[in-house]
Amino acid sequence: MLLIAGIIPRADTPLIYGTAARQGSLLSIDGYDIPSGQGTAAMISAALAMTEYLQIDPPRVVIAGDIGRGNGSRLIYQYLIEHLAEISPRVLALHYWMPDLELMQELYEQVQLLNPRPMLIADAASMYAAKAVGLASGFDVFTPDLSEIAFLADAEAIHPAYIDKHLFESCDVNSIPELIAAAYRNQGAARFLLVKGESDFIADKNGILASIDGPDIPELECIGGTGDTITGMCAALIFSGMDIENALKLSAQTNREAGAINHTTPATRIEEIIARLPEVFRSKLNPRE
Repeated sequence: MLLIAGIIPRADTPLIYGTAARQGSLLSIDGYDIPSGQGTAAMISAALAMTEYLQIDPPRVVIAGDIGRGNGSRLIYQYLIEHLAEISPRVLALHYWMPDLELMQELYEQVQLLNPRPMLIADAASMYAAKAVGLASGFDVFTPDLSEIAFLADAEAIHPAYIDKHLFESCDVNSIPELIAAAYRNQGAARFLLVKGESDFIADKNGILASIDGPDIPELECIGGTGDTITGMCAALIFSGMDIENALKLSAQTNREAGAINHTTPATRIEEIIARLPEVFRSKLNPRE
Protein backbone atom coordinates (compact mmCIF):
# COMPACT_ATOMS: atom_id res chain seq x y z
CA MET A 1 0.00 0.00 0.00
CA LEU A 2 1.04 3.58 -0.73
CA LEU A 3 -0.05 5.82 2.16
CA ILE A 4 0.10 9.61 1.85
CA ALA A 5 -0.47 11.87 4.86
CA GLY A 6 -0.75 15.64 5.21
CA ILE A 7 -3.03 18.57 5.87
CA ILE A 8 -5.12 20.68 3.52
CA PRO A 9 -5.71 24.40 4.17
CA ARG A 10 -9.37 24.18 5.17
CA ALA A 11 -10.67 24.63 8.70
CA ASP A 12 -13.80 22.52 8.19
CA THR A 13 -12.22 19.25 6.99
CA PRO A 14 -12.18 16.49 9.63
CA LEU A 15 -9.66 13.68 9.83
CA ILE A 16 -10.25 11.48 6.78
CA TYR A 17 -8.74 8.08 6.02
CA GLY A 18 -9.59 6.36 2.77
CA THR A 19 -8.69 5.56 -0.83
CA ALA A 20 -8.10 8.44 -3.22
CA ALA A 21 -10.36 8.58 -6.27
CA ARG A 22 -11.08 11.13 -8.95
CA GLN A 23 -14.47 12.84 -8.95
CA GLY A 24 -14.48 15.17 -11.95
CA SER A 25 -12.05 17.96 -11.11
CA LEU A 26 -12.06 17.01 -7.42
CA LEU A 27 -10.42 14.36 -5.27
CA SER A 28 -12.83 12.06 -3.47
CA ILE A 29 -11.69 10.39 -0.24
CA ASP A 30 -14.11 8.35 1.84
CA GLY A 31 -17.06 10.37 0.54
CA TYR A 32 -15.41 13.77 0.99
CA ASP A 33 -14.65 15.85 -2.11
CA ILE A 34 -11.73 18.27 -1.93
CA PRO A 35 -10.04 20.52 -4.53
CA SER A 36 -7.40 18.46 -6.30
CA GLY A 37 -4.73 21.16 -6.19
CA GLN A 38 -5.12 22.32 -2.61
CA GLY A 39 -2.15 21.64 -0.29
CA THR A 40 -1.36 17.96 0.07
CA ALA A 41 -4.06 17.26 -2.52
CA ALA A 42 -1.66 18.15 -5.36
CA MET A 43 0.74 15.45 -4.19
CA ILE A 44 -2.12 12.95 -3.87
CA SER A 45 -3.47 13.88 -7.32
CA ALA A 46 -0.11 13.30 -9.02
CA ALA A 47 0.34 9.99 -7.21
CA LEU A 48 -3.17 8.96 -8.25
CA ALA A 49 -2.50 9.87 -11.89
CA MET A 50 0.58 7.65 -11.81
CA THR A 51 -1.11 4.68 -10.12
CA GLU A 52 -4.05 4.89 -12.54
CA TYR A 53 -1.71 4.84 -15.50
CA LEU A 54 0.36 1.95 -14.12
CA GLN A 55 -2.83 0.05 -13.18
CA ILE A 56 -1.75 -0.46 -9.58
CA ASP A 57 -3.61 0.18 -6.34
CA PRO A 58 -4.48 3.86 -5.77
CA PRO A 59 -2.97 5.68 -2.80
CA ARG A 60 -4.58 5.49 0.61
CA VAL A 61 -4.72 8.85 2.31
CA VAL A 62 -4.81 10.37 5.79
CA ILE A 63 -5.70 14.07 5.68
CA ALA A 64 -7.21 16.71 7.92
CA GLY A 65 -7.91 20.41 7.67
CA ASP A 66 -5.48 22.80 9.34
CA ILE A 67 -5.09 26.55 8.80
CA GLY A 68 -2.05 26.96 11.01
CA ARG A 69 -3.43 26.13 14.43
CA GLY A 70 -1.98 22.62 14.50
CA ASN A 71 -5.19 20.82 15.41
CA GLY A 72 -5.50 18.90 12.14
CA SER A 73 -1.79 18.13 12.13
CA ARG A 74 -1.96 16.55 15.58
CA LEU A 75 -4.94 14.45 14.49
CA ILE A 76 -2.89 13.03 11.60
CA TYR A 77 0.14 12.30 13.77
CA GLN A 78 -2.02 10.56 16.36
CA TYR A 79 -3.98 8.55 13.79
CA LEU A 80 -0.78 7.27 12.19
CA ILE A 81 0.82 6.45 15.55
CA GLU A 82 -2.24 4.48 16.63
CA HIS A 83 -3.08 2.73 13.35
CA LEU A 84 0.17 2.34 11.40
CA ALA A 85 0.65 -1.29 12.42
CA GLU A 86 -2.76 -2.33 11.07
CA ILE A 87 -2.43 -0.23 7.90
CA SER A 88 1.11 -1.57 7.27
CA PRO A 89 2.01 0.52 4.18
CA ARG A 90 4.78 -0.41 1.79
CA VAL A 91 5.51 3.29 1.15
CA LEU A 92 4.70 6.10 3.60
CA ALA A 93 4.87 9.60 2.09
CA LEU A 94 4.50 12.51 4.49
CA HIS A 95 3.70 16.01 3.29
CA TYR A 96 2.79 19.27 4.96
CA TRP A 97 1.70 19.52 8.60
CA MET A 98 2.56 21.71 11.55
CA PRO A 99 5.83 20.25 12.90
CA ASP A 100 5.59 18.54 16.28
CA LEU A 101 8.95 17.07 17.27
CA GLU A 102 7.65 14.83 20.02
CA LEU A 103 4.93 13.33 17.82
CA MET A 104 7.37 12.92 14.91
CA GLN A 105 9.70 10.96 17.18
CA GLU A 106 6.81 8.78 18.33
CA LEU A 107 5.64 8.19 14.75
CA TYR A 108 9.15 7.22 13.65
CA GLU A 109 9.38 4.71 16.50
CA GLN A 110 6.14 3.12 15.29
CA VAL A 111 7.53 2.91 11.75
CA GLN A 112 10.60 1.10 13.03
CA LEU A 113 8.40 -1.58 14.62
CA LEU A 114 6.89 -2.57 11.26
CA ASN A 115 8.21 -5.63 9.43
CA PRO A 116 8.84 -4.97 6.66
CA ARG A 117 9.58 -1.34 7.37
CA PRO A 118 7.98 0.96 4.77
CA MET A 119 9.91 3.26 2.49
CA LEU A 120 9.82 6.70 4.13
CA ILE A 121 9.40 9.84 2.00
CA ALA A 122 9.11 13.37 3.37
CA ASP A 123 8.46 16.73 1.75
CA ALA A 124 7.68 20.18 3.13
CA ALA A 125 7.13 20.50 6.89
CA SER A 126 7.24 16.76 7.59
CA MET A 127 10.81 16.94 6.27
CA TYR A 128 11.50 19.88 8.59
CA ALA A 129 10.26 17.91 11.59
CA ALA A 130 12.28 14.82 10.66
CA LYS A 131 15.47 16.86 10.34
CA ALA A 132 14.83 18.90 13.48
CA VAL A 133 14.38 15.82 15.66
CA GLY A 134 17.53 14.18 14.26
CA LEU A 135 15.80 11.51 12.16
CA ALA A 136 16.73 12.63 8.64
CA SER A 137 19.13 9.76 7.97
CA GLY A 138 16.35 7.28 8.84
CA PHE A 139 14.28 8.44 5.86
CA ASP A 140 14.68 7.13 2.33
CA VAL A 141 13.78 10.26 0.34
CA PHE A 142 13.66 14.00 0.98
CA THR A 143 12.54 16.35 -1.79
CA PRO A 144 13.78 19.84 -0.79
CA ASP A 145 13.88 23.01 -2.85
CA LEU A 146 16.87 25.37 -2.84
CA SER A 147 16.11 27.10 0.47
CA GLU A 148 15.23 23.77 2.09
CA ILE A 149 18.53 22.14 1.15
CA ALA A 150 20.25 25.05 2.91
CA PHE A 151 18.15 24.21 5.98
CA LEU A 152 19.12 20.54 5.77
CA ALA A 153 22.77 21.59 5.51
CA ASP A 154 22.59 23.73 8.67
CA ALA A 155 23.60 21.57 11.62
CA GLU A 156 21.84 23.83 14.14
CA ALA A 157 18.65 25.08 12.48
CA ILE A 158 15.37 23.44 13.51
CA HIS A 159 13.29 25.31 10.90
CA PRO A 160 14.08 26.98 7.54
CA ALA A 161 13.36 30.38 9.13
CA TYR A 162 16.50 29.96 11.24
CA ILE A 163 19.04 29.09 8.56
CA ASP A 164 22.56 30.38 9.27
CA LYS A 165 23.02 33.76 7.57
CA HIS A 166 26.10 32.54 5.66
CA LEU A 167 24.19 29.57 4.21
CA PHE A 168 21.20 31.75 3.35
CA GLU A 169 23.28 34.37 1.54
CA SER A 170 25.26 31.76 -0.42
CA CYS A 171 22.16 29.76 -1.38
CA ASP A 172 22.08 29.54 -5.19
CA VAL A 173 22.23 26.83 -7.81
CA ASN A 174 26.05 26.88 -7.82
CA SER A 175 26.16 26.10 -4.11
CA ILE A 176 23.93 23.02 -4.32
CA PRO A 177 26.76 20.41 -4.45
CA GLU A 178 28.35 21.83 -1.28
CA LEU A 179 24.96 22.18 0.47
CA ILE A 180 24.20 18.54 -0.35
CA ALA A 181 27.59 17.46 0.99
CA ALA A 182 27.04 19.49 4.17
CA ALA A 183 23.56 18.02 4.65
CA TYR A 184 25.00 14.49 4.61
CA ARG A 185 27.97 15.48 6.74
CA ASN A 186 25.65 16.97 9.39
CA GLN A 187 23.17 14.05 9.33
CA GLY A 188 20.51 16.32 7.84
CA ALA A 189 19.74 14.31 4.70
CA ALA A 190 17.71 11.25 3.82
CA ARG A 191 19.24 8.29 1.97
CA PHE A 192 18.33 10.03 -1.32
CA LEU A 193 17.71 13.70 -2.07
CA LEU A 194 15.89 15.30 -4.96
CA VAL A 195 16.71 19.01 -4.85
CA LYS A 196 14.07 20.81 -6.91
CA GLY A 197 14.76 24.04 -8.75
CA GLU A 198 16.03 25.59 -11.98
CA SER A 199 17.94 22.34 -12.32
CA ASP A 200 16.83 19.27 -10.38
CA PHE A 201 19.57 17.31 -8.63
CA ILE A 202 19.39 13.69 -7.44
CA ALA A 203 21.98 12.82 -4.82
CA ASP A 204 23.00 10.37 -2.13
CA LYS A 205 25.81 10.36 0.44
CA ASN A 206 28.38 9.93 -2.34
CA GLY A 207 27.31 13.11 -4.13
CA ILE A 208 25.22 14.11 -7.11
CA LEU A 209 23.98 11.14 -9.13
CA ALA A 210 22.15 13.04 -11.87
CA SER A 211 20.82 16.44 -12.82
CA ILE A 212 17.76 17.26 -14.92
CA ASP A 213 17.98 20.59 -16.73
CA GLY A 214 15.33 20.50 -19.42
CA PRO A 215 12.99 21.27 -20.77
CA ASP A 216 13.52 24.57 -19.00
CA ILE A 217 10.10 25.98 -18.08
CA PRO A 218 10.73 28.94 -15.70
CA GLU A 219 6.99 29.46 -15.35
CA LEU A 220 6.73 26.24 -13.35
CA GLU A 221 8.62 27.95 -10.53
CA CYS A 222 5.68 30.36 -10.12
CA ILE A 223 2.97 27.70 -9.90
CA GLY A 224 2.20 26.47 -6.41
CA GLY A 225 2.24 22.69 -6.13
CA THR A 226 4.72 21.75 -8.87
CA GLY A 227 7.18 20.45 -6.28
CA ASP A 228 4.39 18.45 -4.65
CA THR A 229 3.58 16.71 -7.94
CA ILE A 230 7.17 15.48 -8.21
CA THR A 231 6.98 13.95 -4.73
CA GLY A 232 3.62 12.33 -5.46
CA MET A 233 4.85 10.73 -8.67
CA CYS A 234 8.04 9.57 -6.98
CA ALA A 235 6.07 7.91 -4.16
CA ALA A 236 3.85 6.08 -6.67
CA LEU A 237 6.81 4.90 -8.75
CA ILE A 238 8.63 3.55 -5.70
CA PHE A 239 5.40 1.80 -4.69
CA SER A 240 5.28 0.25 -8.18
CA GLY A 241 8.67 -1.36 -7.54
CA MET A 242 10.96 1.08 -9.35
CA ASP A 243 14.30 1.74 -7.66
CA ILE A 244 14.54 5.10 -5.90
CA GLU A 245 17.15 6.76 -8.12
CA ASN A 246 15.22 6.08 -11.32
CA ALA A 247 11.92 7.05 -9.67
CA LEU A 248 13.40 10.43 -8.73
CA LYS A 249 14.83 11.02 -12.20
CA LEU A 250 11.62 10.07 -13.97
CA SER A 251 9.43 12.18 -11.67
CA ALA A 252 11.54 15.30 -12.14
CA GLN A 253 11.72 14.82 -15.92
CA THR A 254 8.00 14.12 -16.24
CA ASN A 255 7.10 17.26 -14.31
CA ARG A 256 9.16 19.40 -16.68
CA GLU A 257 7.71 17.78 -19.78
CA ALA A 258 4.17 18.26 -18.48
CA GLY A 259 5.00 21.94 -18.12
CA ALA A 260 6.17 22.05 -21.73
CA ILE A 261 2.80 20.87 -23.05
CA ASN A 262 0.59 23.74 -24.25
CA HIS A 263 1.37 27.27 -23.12
CA THR A 264 2.32 27.31 -19.46
CA THR A 265 2.22 30.70 -17.75
CA PRO A 266 2.51 31.79 -14.11
CA ALA A 267 -1.32 31.82 -14.10
CA THR A 268 -1.54 28.13 -15.05
CA ARG A 269 -3.08 26.13 -12.22
CA ILE A 270 -1.47 23.00 -10.84
CA GLU A 271 -4.60 21.02 -11.76
CA GLU A 272 -3.83 21.76 -15.43
CA ILE A 273 -0.29 20.42 -15.06
CA ILE A 274 -1.57 17.27 -13.36
CA ALA A 275 -4.09 16.74 -16.18
CA ARG A 276 -1.19 16.67 -18.66
CA LEU A 277 0.75 13.96 -16.81
CA PRO A 278 -0.82 10.92 -18.56
CA GLU A 279 0.29 12.30 -21.93
CA VAL A 280 3.88 12.31 -20.68
CA PHE A 281 3.51 8.89 -19.06
CA ARG A 282 2.56 7.39 -22.43
CA SER A 283 5.93 8.39 -23.86
CA LYS A 284 7.94 7.07 -20.91
CA LEU A 285 6.15 4.20 -19.17
CA ASN A 286 4.52 0.92 -20.05
CA PRO A 287 1.54 0.17 -17.81
CA ARG A 288 1.38 -3.19 -16.10
CA GLU A 289 -0.03 -5.91 -18.33
